[in-house]
Amino acid sequence: MKLKVIAFDADDTLWVNEPYFQNTEKRFCSLLEDFLPQHTTSSELFKVEVANLTLYGYGIKGYILSMIEAALKITDKKIGIEAIDLILEYGKEMLNEPIELLNGVEDVLAALKNDFRLVVATKGDLLDQERKLKKSGLSHYFHHIEIMSDKQEDDYTKLLKHLDINADEFLMVGNSLKSDVMPVLNIGGHAIHVPFHTTWAHEHVETSLTHKNFKQADTLSDILPYIIA
Repeated sequence: MKLKVIAFDADDTLWVNEPYFQNTEKRFCSLLEDFLPQHTTSSELFKVEVANLTLYGYGIKGYILSMIEAALKITDKKIGIEAIDLILEYGKEMLNEPIELLNGVEDVLAALKNDFRLVVATKGDLLDQERKLKKSGLSHYFHHIEIMSDKQEDDYTKLLKHLDINADEFLMVGNSLKSDVMPVLNIGGHAIHVPFHTTWAHEHVETSLTHKNFKQADTLSDILPYIIA
């Protein structure tokens, strides 16, 4: 690989994210268990979330709005104001969660920083992701921060144009095959998949990838032998 830029997804690649959503979902489902079984409430919330992605994008703020909408739908608008207040509190607690770096993150970034331009390429709410990056203490490792509304082929093509590089000079590292790997491979870039132990259902794909530009790593530290000769 004749790489110039290595991009990292943020949530569940650099730091913990999805478990906070799952813990909040459990609290939300418990809150509404007088109206529906918890597994059914979870399914209804997921439907609302996915339907709202084009309106709210990815992130905690959109999730809060989707929880409120789902609660109104599930209860036929009979939910009390106290429950709505609780849902808002759940969201604020998520926004104030500490940043828990995944194992080996700083060692990997330090090993790569002097030889490559390092980039964060992540989906989510701009303010929230900027907050998390600042709290993480990792900002100084990165040449560029790209908060993306989505991660489709066109989104990566725009990023490459902004970085002024060719696709074969770009490597994306992330935990989602759907968002971090497949679109990059489709435009001629390189990708390394580093799975996280839990993944949002919307990001899950059932596929077995075989591609000359694709590598699989068990942990972030395991990407270094693929990159450093």
